[in-house]
Amino acid sequence: MEKIRADLLQKLKREMERADITFAENVPMSRYTSFKAGGNAAVLAEVRDTDRLRALLALTSQEGVPHILLGNGSNTLFKDSGYEGVVIKLSQDFAKVSVDPDSCTAAAGTAVLLSSLTRTLLEESITGFEFASGIPGSLGGALFMNAGAYGGEMKQVVKSVRAIEPDGGAQRVFSAEEMDFGYRHSVLAENGYIAVKAVLSLEKGDKEKIAAKMKDLTARRNSKQPVNYPSAGSTFKRPEGYFAGKLIDDAGLRGYRVGGAMVSEKHCGFVINYDNATATDVINLMKDVQAKVKEKFGVQLEPEVRII
Repeated sequence: MEKIRADLLQKLKREMERADITFAENVPMSRYTSFKAGGNAAVLAEVRDTDRLRALLALTSQEGVPHILLGNGSNTLFKDSGYEGVVIKLSQDFAKVSVDPDSCTAAAGTAVLLSSLTRTLLEESITGFEFASGIPGSLGGALFMNAGAYGGEMKQVVKSVRAIEPDGGAQRVFSAEEMDFGYRHSVLAENGYIAVKAVLSLEKGDKEKIAAKMKDLTARRNSKQPVNYPSAGSTFKRPEGYFAGKLIDDAGLRGYRVGGAMVSEKHCGFVINYDNATATDVINLMKDVQAKVKEKFGVQLEPEVRII
């Protein structure tokens, strides 16, 4: 990928300093993604409020500099060649949560971790979001891909989403219908809008029952998934009529390795960083898995992991 011109990089730095935006150069993305692998980003910028986010989006758009929003990095892998653009992180000011127990709604910034949000809802005895308690991502990432687990998904609980145009222009509120939620999909993946806040519609529940369900889901996740190794969760989307993990297992790929990357022996739907894997190891292993499953069963596996 062509590097950002030195003069343009200097201009970006001056403008970010003027807008009081915290940034760093040549940052290893392995530090910011759950795979613990991948190359460097030319610039990592952290914004602490909506005004600064809009200013940064406007700047990168005007200058033609690629930019990408990164949540908790739990479903993202940056190639070893790196990212010649600006990776944007939202600070903890975007992680504020307010709960109205009377109406059973929660308004949350998209930088809040799902695990943290579920604990807040537990304290208010609000149910309906337990499914997300073990998903290792942020609310923003969950909205982007309509994250789900154990029979629940974001489309079931989202009331509205406030988002900003890709160029930092106008803000707008998307209704649940306008979010166009589908399997691991939302309208945000199509239009490039950046979600900054969501309102969730839930129900009043029994605190002890909510806690018990969260504990049960955590135990199920820990018993079936390779949580002790870096990964990005389920590596492939579920093909219609099949389960990716079973196809991979039936193709004889349990424990298959490329470099330091491995198909988990505990759950074949996961590719793990078993031994200091590079992003190239992971990507090549994924390609091998896709080819083998296609050859044996005629099924094309599609990555669930977002490769940058």
